[in-house]
Amino acid sequence: MRSRTLGFFALAAAICFTAVACSGGAESQATGGVKPELVADYIHTALASDRTAYTKHVVNRAKKLEGKPKKDGVLAIEATEGWESNDGIPLPAQMFRLGSEIASEADTAFTYNLISTWYINDAQGPKNDFEKKAIQQVEKTGEPFKEYQEVGGKKYFSALYPDKAVAEACITCHNTHPVHKERYPDKVFKMDDVMGGIMINIPLEGA
Repeated sequence: MRSRTLGFFALAAAICFTAVACSGGAESQATGGVKPELVADYIHTALASDRTAYTKHVVNRAKKLEGKPKKDGVLAIEATEGWESNDGIPLPAQMFRLGSEIASEADTAFTYNLISTWYINDAQGPKNDFEKKAIQQVEKTGEPFKEYQEVGGKKYFSALYPDKAVAEACITCHNTHPVHKERYPDKVFKMDDVMGGIMINIPLEGA
């Protein structure tokens, strides 16, 4: 997923650089002449597309989802949180996090992760005032939230995009998960609900 994302970013940057290189601004210069907002949009498109494809065309075709048979399953595998110990495959959120961890180990120009008010993994809860503000707005409006922020003396362009339930696997895993049922007993997700957000942070060195 990382290679596709970086390839998509590089292609988009090359095309847009020709078109908007003279648009100016320190922020644009920090991202190769492309406006940070546009860069974030391209990155999100690649990330969301890969995750949706994995959910719809791999997880949804598994014969089991967290130990329960799937009537439309055709692949002799199970999609499960404990995929490493039972020869299964990761759930969509886990697959996304694996890609994020690999990207963070590389010398990339940005970071990304999932956050939610109704998080199951503690690492995916809002971590600062900016993320709390962003997730509240995204869950309320269903629209992306974009803003500049400063962390540790460094300036970033950050964008949080709504993470919606795009397949049965999304809502089934969360609604039936023991942690979700204990923490958020009254929260029952439905298709197309905003379940959280995809956070993208782009450093603006010299901006």
